[in-house]
Amino acid sequence: MLKHRLAVAASLLVFVSSAAVARPWTVKPEWVAAHEAFLASDALRGRKSASPDEAIAAAYVAAQFQSYGLMPAPGMDGYLQTAGVVTPRLTGHAVLNAGAARVSEDDGLTLLYSSGKPVSGNLAVVPADDIANLPAGDILLISNSGKTPLSGWWRAARSKGVKLLIVRESDDSRALLKRFGGQTGTAPQLDSGQNGMGGARPDLIALSDAAFAQVTAANGQAVTLDLGGATLERSLTTNAIGYLEGSDPSAGLILVTAHLDHLGVQPDGTIMHGANDDASGTVAVLEVAHALAAGKKPRRGILFVAYGAEEIGGLGSTYFGEHPPVPLEKIVANLEFEMIGAQDPKMAKGELMMTGFERSNLGETLKAKGAKVTSDPYPDQHFFERSDNYSLALKGIVAHTISGWAVTPTYHDKTDDIAHLDLPFMTQAIQSLIVPVKYLVNSDFRPEWKPGGKPQ
Repeated sequence: MLKHRLAVAASLLVFVSSAAVARPWTVKPEWVAAHEAFLASDALRGRKSASPDEAIAAAYVAAQFQSYGLMPAPGMDGYLQTAGVVTPRLTGHAVLNAGAARVSEDDGLTLLYSSGKPVSGNLAVVPADDIANLPAGDILLISNSGKTPLSGWWRAARSKGVKLLIVRESDDSRALLKRFGGQTGTAPQLDSGQNGMGGARPDLIALSDAAFAQVTAANGQAVTLDLGGATLERSLTTNAIGYLEGSDPSAGLILVTAHLDHLGVQPDGTIMHGANDDASGTVAVLEVAHALAAGKKPRRGILFVAYGAEEIGGLGSTYFGEHPPVPLEKIVANLEFEMIGAQDPKMAKGELMMTGFERSNLGETLKAKGAKVTSDPYPDQHFFERSDNYSLALKGIVAHTISGWAVTPTYHDKTDDIAHLDLPFMTQAIQSLIVPVKYLVNSDFRPEWKPGGKPQ
């Protein structure tokens, strides 16, 4: 009888142990809250791009990776990858000379964005409110911006290789200046001279109505933008990288990413905490790494990366793409997580959007496997090109960003703090990502671009 009872007890123990092993991984809300409490705290001062505060955030992420049992990536002797950044700082006042017109910052010129170098060329006035037909040229003036947002014109001018874009002062231009902290945004580069994802942006000027009329009259004439001088500021940006080895080296790797930097401290002392943008995505990377490291060895290896310097042009992801710890051809797919701290009222409960959903078969495949992802409801915002996934997509890797409410009112605002996060939604969003990532790392599926989907 004793032997029988012992046998039954042993069987029950095996059953209970097996059930425990089979139990799905649960992302605990206290883990999510704890990460946010540090990353979005006053102590990190908004994790400004390429700053010591960003480096502290990267060190925190690296320590978490190590605590989960992740290893340094192949070829690396630690969890941190640093890159030099060079940022121009303007020391004078901008003056625009256009034909007979001379406009300065004292009489109607607002220099919104600058490369830090003087610009010269011939002026072309673009009269049509048709962004699709924007011509190429050194210096363009948009005489009728209509309903197209300033960001759309700026992006289109960038794609045409324009050096300087001139627009009329508007609510859009004032909002952009506010985003830059009330001062001219400048164009940081890697110290190799390389620009971030998508290449160099044009210089951007907004003119008052009177100044706009003067400059418009110089159509076809020579134009120069004199900056009055600039110095170069050098800094470092930091990526945190953790590696989970796969069982099949020939199966490739999956890249799971987010950016850990934000806007830092504004000139008035306001801390831009960036709880949603993108501490939330960084927390997702941490907790997906936590879940997968706690399970059985995946078939494919996984690189978990938290990039620096996204807010100043995707420099961390650009550097990673140029100096990958593994050959890029081994990376099967990249999932970037950004701003998953709030539910988009346009989407169904618990649903997340995937930027560029229609460009490849990755989103539809994950959706068929139960992922709560759908297409981007804001195609006019071009979010696919505005996150670190784009740096890898330009290298040919099928790469997309998963987001919650991408146009949340807290975006790049002082209200992007922990108090304005929907932590239950965020926790559930991270939970919903575990199974799709497990599918990617254990299946034979290799996503592919659809015709015309691969960015050039």
